[in-house]
Amino acid sequence: MGMFCYQCQETAKNTGCTVRGVCGKTDDCANLQDALIYVLKGLSVYAEAARENGAIDNKYGRFITQALFATITNANFDNAKIYKLILAACDIRDELKSLAGKDITVEGGNWRPANIEEAESVGAAHGVLSQANEDVRSLRELAIYGVKGMAAYADHASVLGYEDPVVFDHMITALASTTKDLSVEDMIAMVMKTGETAVTTMALLDKANTESYGNPEITEVNIGVGKNPGILISGHDLKDLKELLEQTQGTGVDVYTHSEMLPAHYYPEFKKYDNFVGNYGNAWWKQSTEFDSFNGPILMTTNCITPVKDSYKDRMYTTGMAGYPGLTHIEDAPEGKMKNFSAIIEQAKKCPAPTQIEEGKIVGGFAHAQVMALADKVVDAVKSGAIKRFVVMAGCDGRHKERSYFTDVAEGLPKDAVILTAGCAKYRYNKLALGDIGGIPRVLDAGQCNDSYSLAVIALKLKEVFGLEDINELPISFDIAWYEQKAATVLLALLYLGVKGIRLGPTLPAFLSPNVAKVLVENFDIKAIGDVKADIDAMMAGV
Repeated sequence: MGMFCYQCQETAKNTGCTVRGVCGKTDDCANLQDALIYVLKGLSVYAEAARENGAIDNKYGRFITQALFATITNANFDNAKIYKLILAACDIRDELKSLAGKDITVEGGNWRPANIEEAESVGAAHGVLSQANEDVRSLRELAIYGVKGMAAYADHASVLGYEDPVVFDHMITALASTTKDLSVEDMIAMVMKTGETAVTTMALLDKANTESYGNPEITEVNIGVGKNPGILISGHDLKDLKELLEQTQGTGVDVYTHSEMLPAHYYPEFKKYDNFVGNYGNAWWKQSTEFDSFNGPILMTTNCITPVKDSYKDRMYTTGMAGYPGLTHIEDAPEGKMKNFSAIIEQAKKCPAPTQIEEGKIVGGFAHAQVMALADKVVDAVKSGAIKRFVVMAGCDGRHKERSYFTDVAEGLPKDAVILTAGCAKYRYNKLALGDIGGIPRVLDAGQCNDSYSLAVIALKLKEVFGLEDINELPISFDIAWYEQKAATVLLALLYLGVKGIRLGPTLPAFLSPNVAKVLVENFDIKAIGDVKADIDAMMAGV
Protein backbone atom coordinates (compact mmCIF):
# COMPACT_ATOMS: atom_id res chain seq x y z
CA MET A 1 0.00 0.00 0.00
CA GLY A 2 2.88 2.35 0.70
CA MET A 3 3.09 5.21 3.18
CA PHE A 4 4.28 8.76 3.53
CA CYS A 5 5.74 10.23 6.69
CA TYR A 6 8.15 13.12 7.17
CA GLN A 7 7.48 14.15 10.73
CA CYS A 8 10.96 13.34 12.11
CA GLN A 9 14.47 14.59 11.34
CA GLU A 10 15.73 11.24 10.06
CA THR A 11 13.04 10.86 7.39
CA ALA A 12 14.45 9.19 4.27
CA LYS A 13 16.60 11.51 2.11
CA ASN A 14 15.13 14.38 4.14
CA THR A 15 12.02 14.18 1.96
CA GLY A 16 9.84 11.41 3.41
CA CYS A 17 9.64 7.71 4.22
CA THR A 18 7.54 5.89 1.61
CA VAL A 19 8.15 2.17 2.16
CA ARG A 20 9.07 1.82 5.82
CA GLY A 21 9.89 4.44 8.40
CA VAL A 22 13.52 4.96 9.33
CA CYS A 23 12.14 4.72 12.88
CA GLY A 24 11.05 1.16 12.13
CA LYS A 25 7.39 1.98 11.54
CA THR A 26 5.79 -0.29 8.93
CA ASP A 27 3.55 1.05 6.19
CA ASP A 28 0.42 -0.43 7.76
CA CYS A 29 1.24 1.15 11.13
CA ALA A 30 1.89 4.51 9.46
CA ASN A 31 -1.43 4.35 7.63
CA LEU A 32 -3.30 3.45 10.81
CA GLN A 33 -1.76 6.46 12.52
CA ASP A 34 -2.86 8.63 9.60
CA ALA A 35 -6.37 7.19 9.93
CA LEU A 36 -6.36 8.10 13.62
CA ILE A 37 -5.34 11.70 12.81
CA TYR A 38 -8.08 11.78 10.14
CA VAL A 39 -10.74 10.86 12.71
CA LEU A 40 -9.30 13.28 15.29
CA LYS A 41 -9.66 16.14 12.82
CA GLY A 42 -13.36 15.41 12.30
CA LEU A 43 -13.84 14.81 16.01
CA SER A 44 -12.35 18.26 16.64
CA VAL A 45 -14.78 19.97 14.26
CA TYR A 46 -17.66 18.53 16.28
CA ALA A 47 -15.89 19.45 19.52
CA GLU A 48 -15.65 23.08 18.33
CA ALA A 49 -19.37 23.12 17.65
CA ALA A 50 -20.18 21.47 20.98
CA ARG A 51 -17.96 24.03 22.72
CA GLU A 52 -20.14 26.83 21.34
CA ASN A 53 -22.90 25.48 23.59
CA GLY A 54 -20.64 25.80 26.66
CA ALA A 55 -17.46 24.32 28.04
CA ILE A 56 -17.02 20.65 27.24
CA ASP A 57 -15.71 18.04 29.62
CA ASN A 58 -11.94 17.66 29.90
CA LYS A 59 -12.33 13.96 29.08
CA TYR A 60 -12.52 14.86 25.38
CA GLY A 61 -9.31 16.86 25.47
CA ARG A 62 -7.70 14.12 27.52
CA PHE A 63 -8.53 11.54 24.86
CA ILE A 64 -7.24 13.75 22.03
CA THR A 65 -4.03 14.24 24.01
CA GLN A 66 -3.47 10.51 24.45
CA ALA A 67 -4.35 9.67 20.86
CA LEU A 68 -1.98 12.31 19.48
CA PHE A 69 0.74 11.10 21.84
CA ALA A 70 0.44 7.60 20.37
CA THR A 71 1.29 8.93 16.90
CA ILE A 72 4.55 10.75 17.70
CA THR A 73 7.81 9.27 16.46
CA ASN A 74 8.95 6.04 18.17
CA ALA A 75 5.98 5.93 20.57
CA ASN A 76 3.60 3.20 19.46
CA PHE A 77 4.24 0.57 16.80
CA ASP A 78 1.36 -1.69 17.86
CA ASN A 79 -1.27 -1.84 15.12
CA ALA A 80 -3.90 -3.38 17.38
CA LYS A 81 -3.57 -0.54 19.89
CA ILE A 82 -3.73 2.13 17.18
CA TYR A 83 -6.82 0.49 15.70
CA LYS A 84 -8.44 0.43 19.13
CA LEU A 85 -7.79 4.17 19.43
CA ILE A 86 -9.42 4.72 16.01
CA LEU A 87 -12.58 2.95 17.15
CA ALA A 88 -12.61 4.90 20.41
CA ALA A 89 -12.15 8.15 18.45
CA CYS A 90 -15.18 7.27 16.31
CA ASP A 91 -17.26 6.72 19.47
CA ILE A 92 -16.16 10.05 20.96
CA ARG A 93 -16.73 11.83 17.64
CA ASP A 94 -20.32 10.55 17.59
CA GLU A 95 -20.82 11.64 21.19
CA LEU A 96 -19.58 15.14 20.37
CA LYS A 97 -21.74 15.18 17.26
CA SER A 98 -24.83 14.83 19.45
CA LEU A 99 -23.55 17.55 21.81
CA ALA A 100 -23.01 19.92 18.90
CA GLY A 101 -26.79 20.11 18.44
CA LYS A 102 -26.64 21.13 14.78
CA ASP A 103 -25.96 19.65 11.38
CA ILE A 104 -22.33 19.92 10.31
CA THR A 105 -20.74 18.47 7.24
CA VAL A 106 -17.44 16.84 8.14
CA GLU A 107 -15.48 14.67 5.76
CA GLY A 108 -15.54 11.18 7.23
CA GLY A 109 -17.98 12.37 9.89
CA ASN A 110 -19.85 9.08 9.76
CA TRP A 111 -16.99 6.80 8.84
CA ARG A 112 -16.22 3.86 11.06
CA PRO A 113 -13.86 1.14 9.85
CA ALA A 114 -15.34 -2.31 9.44
CA ASN A 115 -11.92 -3.84 10.02
CA ILE A 116 -8.27 -2.92 10.41
CA GLU A 117 -7.60 -3.30 6.67
CA GLU A 118 -10.22 -0.66 5.86
CA ALA A 119 -8.69 1.65 8.45
CA GLU A 120 -5.27 1.24 6.80
CA SER A 121 -6.77 2.03 3.38
CA VAL A 122 -8.52 5.18 4.61
CA GLY A 123 -5.36 6.31 6.36
CA ALA A 124 -3.39 5.90 3.12
CA ALA A 125 -6.00 7.93 1.23
CA HIS A 126 -6.21 10.76 3.76
CA GLY A 127 -2.60 11.05 4.88
CA VAL A 128 -0.19 13.93 4.50
CA LEU A 129 -0.07 13.92 0.68
CA SER A 130 -3.84 14.14 0.34
CA GLN A 131 -3.29 17.92 0.48
CA ALA A 132 -1.80 18.79 -2.92
CA ASN A 133 -0.69 22.35 -2.15
CA GLU A 134 2.73 21.99 -0.53
CA ASP A 135 2.55 25.32 1.36
CA VAL A 136 -0.88 24.56 2.83
CA ARG A 137 0.34 21.06 3.62
CA SER A 138 3.45 22.44 5.29
CA LEU A 139 1.60 24.89 7.53
CA ARG A 140 -1.06 22.35 8.47
CA GLU A 141 1.52 19.71 9.32
CA LEU A 142 3.58 22.22 11.33
CA ALA A 143 0.49 22.96 13.43
CA ILE A 144 -0.30 19.24 13.80
CA TYR A 145 3.26 18.33 14.80
CA GLY A 146 3.22 21.22 17.26
CA VAL A 147 0.10 19.87 18.98
CA LYS A 148 1.48 16.32 18.86
CA GLY A 149 4.47 17.40 20.94
CA MET A 150 2.23 19.49 23.14
CA ALA A 151 0.06 16.41 23.71
CA ALA A 152 3.04 14.49 25.09
CA TYR A 153 3.74 17.23 27.63
CA ALA A 154 0.04 17.65 28.47
CA ASP A 155 -0.32 13.93 29.09
CA HIS A 156 2.58 13.91 31.59
CA ALA A 157 0.91 16.78 33.44
CA SER A 158 -2.51 15.13 33.27
CA VAL A 159 -1.39 11.88 34.92
CA LEU A 160 -0.19 14.01 37.85
CA GLY A 161 -3.61 15.66 38.08
CA TYR A 162 -2.73 18.94 36.32
CA GLU A 163 -4.89 19.94 33.37
CA ASP A 164 -5.70 23.22 31.62
CA PRO A 165 -8.77 23.50 29.36
CA VAL A 166 -6.90 26.20 27.39
CA VAL A 167 -4.45 23.53 26.22
CA PHE A 168 -7.19 21.08 25.28
CA ASP A 169 -9.15 23.83 23.51
CA HIS A 170 -6.19 24.77 21.35
CA MET A 171 -5.58 21.16 20.31
CA ILE A 172 -9.21 21.02 19.18
CA THR A 173 -9.01 24.36 17.35
CA ALA A 174 -5.70 23.53 15.66
CA LEU A 175 -6.84 20.11 14.45
CA ALA A 176 -10.16 21.50 13.23
CA SER A 177 -8.35 24.31 11.40
CA THR A 178 -6.65 21.76 9.15
CA THR A 179 -10.06 20.86 7.68
CA LYS A 180 -10.81 24.48 6.72
CA ASP A 181 -9.84 26.64 3.76
CA LEU A 182 -7.88 29.22 5.75
CA SER A 183 -5.70 31.96 4.32
CA VAL A 184 -1.93 31.64 4.60
CA GLU A 185 -1.97 34.45 7.17
CA ASP A 186 -4.56 32.61 9.28
CA MET A 187 -2.59 29.37 9.10
CA ILE A 188 0.59 31.15 10.20
CA ALA A 189 -1.38 32.71 13.05
CA MET A 190 -2.52 29.22 14.05
CA VAL A 191 1.06 28.00 14.07
CA MET A 192 2.11 30.92 16.28
CA LYS A 193 -0.85 30.29 18.59
CA THR A 194 0.44 26.74 18.88
CA GLY A 195 3.74 28.21 20.07
CA GLU A 196 1.95 30.32 22.67
CA THR A 197 -0.03 27.32 23.93
CA ALA A 198 3.17 25.27 23.97
CA VAL A 199 4.59 27.71 26.52
CA THR A 200 1.42 27.32 28.59
CA THR A 201 1.69 23.54 28.39
CA MET A 202 5.35 23.36 29.36
CA ALA A 203 4.70 25.75 32.26
CA LEU A 204 1.88 23.48 33.39
CA LEU A 205 4.11 20.41 33.28
CA ASP A 206 6.87 22.25 35.12
CA LYS A 207 4.36 23.09 37.85
CA ALA A 208 3.09 19.49 37.94
CA ASN A 209 6.60 18.05 38.27
CA THR A 210 7.95 20.53 40.80
CA GLU A 211 4.87 20.52 43.01
CA SER A 212 4.85 16.72 42.96
CA TYR A 213 8.57 16.02 43.32
CA GLY A 214 10.26 19.29 44.36
CA ASN A 215 12.47 21.70 42.43
CA PRO A 216 15.43 20.03 40.69
CA GLU A 217 18.72 20.66 42.47
CA ILE A 218 22.38 20.28 41.58
CA THR A 219 23.08 16.56 41.68
CA GLU A 220 25.91 14.18 40.89
CA VAL A 221 24.52 11.12 39.11
CA ASN A 222 26.32 7.77 39.18
CA ILE A 223 26.85 6.24 35.74
CA GLY A 224 28.33 2.99 37.00
CA VAL A 225 26.47 -0.10 38.27
CA GLY A 226 25.92 -1.97 41.51
CA LYS A 227 25.88 -5.70 42.27
CA ASN A 228 22.12 -6.15 42.56
CA PRO A 229 19.80 -7.06 39.70
CA GLY A 230 18.19 -4.00 38.18
CA ILE A 231 15.28 -2.55 36.25
CA LEU A 232 16.00 0.06 33.58
CA ILE A 233 13.34 2.73 33.08
CA SER A 234 13.35 4.85 29.93
CA GLY A 235 11.11 7.46 28.37
CA HIS A 236 9.87 10.56 30.21
CA ASP A 237 7.08 9.73 32.68
CA LEU A 238 8.10 10.58 36.25
CA LYS A 239 4.94 9.15 37.79
CA ASP A 240 5.78 5.72 36.41
CA LEU A 241 9.23 6.03 37.97
CA LYS A 242 7.77 7.02 41.34
CA GLU A 243 5.46 4.01 41.37
CA LEU A 244 8.25 1.66 40.28
CA LEU A 245 10.50 2.94 43.08
CA GLU A 246 7.73 2.47 45.62
CA GLN A 247 7.18 -1.13 44.53
CA THR A 248 10.87 -2.09 44.38
CA GLN A 249 11.67 -0.90 47.91
CA GLY A 250 13.09 -3.78 49.95
CA THR A 251 13.02 -6.26 47.06
CA GLY A 252 16.78 -6.31 46.42
CA VAL A 253 16.18 -4.86 42.94
CA ASP A 254 17.86 -1.59 41.93
CA VAL A 255 16.38 0.97 39.54
CA TYR A 256 18.39 2.77 36.85
CA THR A 257 17.34 5.52 34.47
CA HIS A 258 18.07 5.58 30.76
CA SER A 259 18.18 8.46 28.25
CA GLU A 260 15.53 11.12 28.99
CA MET A 261 14.86 9.67 32.45
CA LEU A 262 18.30 10.87 33.64
CA PRO A 263 16.92 14.19 35.02
CA ALA A 264 14.71 12.30 37.49
CA HIS A 265 17.80 12.11 39.70
CA TYR A 266 17.68 15.88 40.16
CA TYR A 267 14.30 15.87 41.96
CA PRO A 268 14.44 15.75 45.79
CA GLU A 269 11.52 13.32 46.03
CA PHE A 270 13.38 10.52 44.28
CA LYS A 271 16.54 10.84 46.37
CA LYS A 272 14.89 9.14 49.34
CA TYR A 273 14.95 5.78 47.55
CA ASP A 274 18.19 4.00 48.35
CA ASN A 275 17.74 1.56 45.46
CA PHE A 276 17.64 4.41 42.90
CA VAL A 277 21.21 3.73 41.81
CA GLY A 278 22.05 5.86 38.80
CA ASN A 279 21.82 6.32 35.03
CA TYR A 280 22.74 3.56 32.58
CA GLY A 281 23.83 4.34 29.07
CA ASN A 282 23.21 7.22 26.74
CA ALA A 283 20.61 8.58 24.33
CA TRP A 284 17.63 6.58 23.07
CA TRP A 285 19.17 5.43 19.79
CA LYS A 286 21.85 3.34 21.52
CA GLN A 287 19.29 1.13 23.26
CA SER A 288 19.84 -1.81 20.92
CA THR A 289 23.26 -2.40 22.50
CA GLU A 290 22.70 -0.95 25.96
CA PHE A 291 19.51 -2.91 26.62
CA ASP A 292 21.44 -6.08 25.81
CA SER A 293 24.17 -5.37 28.33
CA PHE A 294 21.81 -4.19 31.04
CA ASN A 295 20.68 -7.82 31.51
CA GLY A 296 17.50 -6.97 33.46
CA PRO A 297 13.99 -5.83 32.49
CA ILE A 298 13.39 -2.55 30.68
CA LEU A 299 10.29 -0.37 31.12
CA MET A 300 9.50 2.06 28.28
CA THR A 301 7.16 4.72 29.63
CA THR A 302 6.80 6.89 26.52
CA ASN A 303 8.29 7.28 23.06
CA CYS A 304 11.87 6.66 21.93
CA ILE A 305 11.44 2.93 21.24
CA THR A 306 13.66 1.59 18.50
CA PRO A 307 12.98 -1.76 16.76
CA VAL A 308 13.20 -4.35 19.53
CA LYS A 309 15.80 -7.10 19.27
CA ASP A 310 14.95 -10.70 20.09
CA SER A 311 17.82 -10.76 22.60
CA TYR A 312 15.89 -8.58 25.06
CA LYS A 313 12.32 -8.73 23.75
CA ASP A 314 11.22 -11.08 26.53
CA ARG A 315 12.30 -8.61 29.21
CA MET A 316 11.03 -5.36 27.73
CA TYR A 317 7.71 -3.79 28.75
CA THR A 318 5.67 -0.77 27.66
CA THR A 319 3.19 1.39 29.52
CA GLY A 320 1.15 4.55 28.96
CA MET A 321 0.78 5.47 25.27
CA ALA A 322 3.90 3.50 24.28
CA GLY A 323 3.42 0.20 22.49
CA TYR A 324 5.27 -2.40 20.48
CA PRO A 325 3.96 -5.69 19.07
CA GLY A 326 4.90 -8.70 21.15
CA LEU A 327 5.83 -6.75 24.29
CA THR A 328 3.89 -6.98 27.55
CA HIS A 329 1.99 -3.76 28.21
CA ILE A 330 1.45 -2.57 31.78
CA GLU A 331 -2.04 -1.14 31.85
CA ASP A 332 -3.15 2.01 33.62
CA ALA A 333 -4.37 1.57 37.19
CA PRO A 334 -7.82 2.49 38.54
CA GLU A 335 -8.16 5.96 40.03
CA GLY A 336 -6.11 6.30 43.19
CA LYS A 337 -4.16 3.08 42.63
CA MET A 338 -0.65 2.39 41.34
CA LYS A 339 0.20 0.49 38.18
CA ASN A 340 1.11 -3.12 38.86
CA PHE A 341 4.82 -3.59 38.16
CA SER A 342 5.06 -6.93 40.01
CA ALA A 343 5.79 -8.96 36.84
CA ILE A 344 8.77 -6.72 36.01
CA ILE A 345 10.09 -6.91 39.57
CA GLU A 346 9.80 -10.70 39.75
CA GLN A 347 11.60 -11.09 36.43
CA ALA A 348 14.35 -8.71 37.58
CA LYS A 349 15.08 -10.87 40.63
CA LYS A 350 16.04 -13.72 38.30
CA CYS A 351 18.38 -11.64 36.13
CA PRO A 352 22.09 -10.95 36.55
CA ALA A 353 23.22 -7.50 37.60
CA PRO A 354 23.85 -5.00 34.80
CA THR A 355 27.13 -5.21 32.92
CA GLN A 356 29.14 -2.07 33.57
CA ILE A 357 29.72 -0.01 30.42
CA GLU A 358 31.19 3.13 32.01
CA GLU A 359 31.90 4.60 35.42
CA GLY A 360 32.01 7.94 37.15
CA LYS A 361 29.48 10.70 37.74
CA ILE A 362 27.83 13.47 35.77
CA VAL A 363 26.30 16.66 37.16
CA GLY A 364 22.88 18.12 36.39
CA GLY A 365 19.91 19.79 37.99
CA PHE A 366 20.19 23.32 36.61
CA ALA A 367 16.49 24.01 36.09
CA HIS A 368 15.25 27.57 36.46
CA ALA A 369 14.79 27.56 40.26
CA GLN A 370 18.34 26.31 40.82
CA VAL A 371 19.90 28.73 38.34
CA MET A 372 17.95 31.63 39.83
CA ALA A 373 19.34 30.62 43.24
CA LEU A 374 22.77 31.16 41.66
CA ALA A 375 21.66 34.29 39.81
CA ASP A 376 24.01 36.68 41.60
CA LYS A 377 26.99 34.46 40.83
CA VAL A 378 25.97 34.11 37.19
CA VAL A 379 25.30 37.84 36.75
CA ASP A 380 28.62 38.73 38.35
CA ALA A 381 30.42 36.31 36.02
CA VAL A 382 28.76 37.96 33.02
CA LYS A 383 29.49 41.49 34.23
CA SER A 384 33.12 40.64 34.96
CA GLY A 385 33.57 39.07 31.55
CA ALA A 386 34.27 35.62 32.97
CA ILE A 387 31.22 34.40 31.01
CA LYS A 388 31.12 35.89 27.53
CA ARG A 389 28.32 33.81 26.03
CA PHE A 390 25.61 31.28 26.81
CA VAL A 391 24.90 28.77 24.05
CA VAL A 392 21.61 26.90 24.26
CA MET A 393 22.27 23.43 22.86
CA ALA A 394 18.99 21.78 23.79
CA GLY A 395 16.86 19.29 21.89
CA CYS A 396 17.18 15.73 20.67
CA ASP A 397 19.93 13.30 19.83
CA GLY A 398 19.78 10.92 16.89
CA ARG A 399 21.70 8.43 14.78
CA HIS A 400 22.99 10.66 12.01
CA LYS A 401 26.78 11.02 11.95
CA GLU A 402 26.30 14.72 11.28
CA ARG A 403 25.26 15.10 14.90
CA SER A 404 28.92 14.95 15.84
CA TYR A 405 28.67 18.66 14.99
CA PHE A 406 27.21 19.29 18.45
CA THR A 407 30.08 17.48 20.18
CA ASP A 408 32.55 19.45 18.08
CA VAL A 409 30.84 22.74 18.94
CA ALA A 410 30.88 21.90 22.66
CA GLU A 411 34.58 21.07 22.51
CA GLY A 412 35.40 24.07 20.33
CA LEU A 413 33.58 26.78 22.25
CA PRO A 414 35.90 29.18 24.08
CA LYS A 415 36.41 28.50 27.78
CA ASP A 416 34.35 31.59 28.64
CA ALA A 417 31.19 30.13 27.05
CA VAL A 418 28.55 28.18 29.02
CA ILE A 419 26.26 25.57 27.44
CA LEU A 420 22.62 25.52 28.55
CA THR A 421 20.98 22.21 27.67
CA ALA A 422 17.84 20.11 28.05
CA GLY A 423 16.72 16.96 26.28
CA CYS A 424 18.76 13.99 25.12
CA ALA A 425 20.95 16.20 22.89
CA LYS A 426 23.08 16.58 26.03
CA TYR A 427 24.50 13.07 25.56
CA ARG A 428 26.67 14.48 22.76
CA TYR A 429 28.70 16.45 25.32
CA ASN A 430 27.55 15.96 28.94
CA LYS A 431 30.36 13.51 29.70
CA LEU A 432 33.13 15.70 28.30
CA ALA A 433 35.59 17.31 30.72
CA LEU A 434 34.68 20.90 29.84
CA GLY A 435 35.47 22.34 33.27
CA ASP A 436 33.80 25.28 35.00
CA ILE A 437 33.91 29.06 35.25
CA GLY A 438 34.40 30.19 38.82
CA GLY A 439 32.57 27.12 40.09
CA ILE A 440 29.80 27.35 37.48
CA PRO A 441 29.90 24.18 35.30
CA ARG A 442 30.26 24.90 31.61
CA VAL A 443 27.38 22.50 30.88
CA LEU A 444 24.19 23.38 32.76
CA ASP A 445 21.66 20.58 32.28
CA ALA A 446 18.08 21.72 32.97
CA GLY A 447 16.52 18.28 32.39
CA GLN A 448 14.24 16.61 29.85
CA CYS A 449 13.19 18.12 26.52
CA ASN A 450 10.10 19.64 28.15
CA ASP A 451 12.46 21.42 30.56
CA SER A 452 13.49 23.64 27.67
CA TYR A 453 10.86 25.79 29.38
CA SER A 454 13.41 26.25 32.16
CA LEU A 455 15.91 27.61 29.65
CA ALA A 456 13.32 30.13 28.43
CA VAL A 457 12.55 31.17 32.02
CA ILE A 458 16.27 31.63 32.71
CA ALA A 459 16.69 33.77 29.59
CA LEU A 460 13.66 35.93 30.43
CA LYS A 461 14.87 36.37 34.00
CA LEU A 462 18.33 37.41 32.80
CA LYS A 463 16.71 39.89 30.43
CA GLU A 464 14.93 41.38 33.43
CA VAL A 465 18.07 41.40 35.61
CA PHE A 466 20.10 43.21 32.94
CA GLY A 467 17.25 45.64 32.21
CA LEU A 468 16.98 44.71 28.54
CA GLU A 469 13.98 45.31 26.31
CA ASP A 470 14.52 42.36 23.97
CA ILE A 471 15.51 38.77 24.78
CA ASN A 472 17.74 38.86 21.70
CA GLU A 473 19.95 41.50 23.34
CA LEU A 474 21.19 38.89 25.82
CA PRO A 475 24.57 37.18 25.27
CA ILE A 476 22.71 33.97 24.34
CA SER A 477 22.82 31.98 21.11
CA PHE A 478 20.59 29.04 20.21
CA ASP A 479 22.12 25.99 18.51
CA ILE A 480 19.33 23.43 18.60
CA ALA A 481 19.29 19.75 17.65
CA TRP A 482 15.88 18.43 16.69
CA TYR A 483 14.47 14.99 16.01
CA GLU A 484 10.74 14.62 16.59
CA GLN A 485 7.52 16.53 17.26
CA LYS A 486 8.27 17.60 20.83
CA ALA A 487 11.27 19.47 19.44
CA ALA A 488 8.95 21.14 16.93
CA THR A 489 6.75 22.21 19.85
CA VAL A 490 9.74 23.69 21.70
CA LEU A 491 10.83 25.52 18.53
CA LEU A 492 7.37 27.09 18.14
CA ALA A 493 7.44 28.08 21.82
CA LEU A 494 10.79 29.84 21.35
CA LEU A 495 9.49 31.65 18.26
CA TYR A 496 6.43 32.80 20.18
CA LEU A 497 8.72 34.16 22.92
CA GLY A 498 10.48 36.23 20.27
CA VAL A 499 13.76 34.35 20.05
CA LYS A 500 15.55 35.00 16.76
CA GLY A 501 18.65 33.65 15.07
CA ILE A 502 18.12 30.01 16.07
CA ARG A 503 20.47 27.54 14.39
CA LEU A 504 18.70 24.26 13.72
CA GLY A 505 20.13 20.91 12.70
CA PRO A 506 21.39 18.56 11.60
CA THR A 507 18.88 19.35 8.80
CA LEU A 508 15.95 21.72 8.46
CA PRO A 509 12.60 19.90 8.74
CA ALA A 510 11.44 18.19 5.57
CA PHE A 511 7.88 19.32 6.34
CA LEU A 512 8.85 22.97 5.76
CA SER A 513 8.11 23.83 2.16
CA PRO A 514 10.54 26.30 0.54
CA ASN A 515 8.01 29.12 0.93
CA VAL A 516 7.22 28.34 4.58
CA ALA A 517 10.93 28.00 5.35
CA LYS A 518 11.45 31.40 3.70
CA VAL A 519 8.83 32.96 5.98
CA LEU A 520 10.57 31.54 9.07
CA VAL A 521 13.96 32.75 7.85
CA GLU A 522 12.69 36.23 7.04
CA ASN A 523 10.71 36.69 10.27
CA PHE A 524 12.85 34.80 12.77
CA ASP A 525 16.27 34.47 11.12
CA ILE A 526 16.23 30.66 11.52
CA LYS A 527 19.44 29.16 10.13
CA ALA A 528 20.68 25.70 9.26
CA ILE A 529 23.75 24.61 11.19
CA GLY A 530 26.93 24.87 9.17
CA ASP A 531 30.68 24.65 9.61
CA VAL A 532 31.61 24.17 13.26
CA LYS A 533 34.27 26.88 13.46
CA ALA A 534 32.26 29.38 11.45
CA ASP A 535 29.18 28.79 13.62
CA ILE A 536 31.19 29.13 16.84
CA ASP A 537 32.74 32.39 15.63
CA ALA A 538 29.33 33.73 14.62
CA MET A 539 27.65 32.75 17.89
CA MET A 540 30.41 34.26 20.00
CA ALA A 541 30.02 37.46 17.94
CA GLY A 542 26.26 37.39 18.56
CA VAL A 543 25.18 36.62 15.00
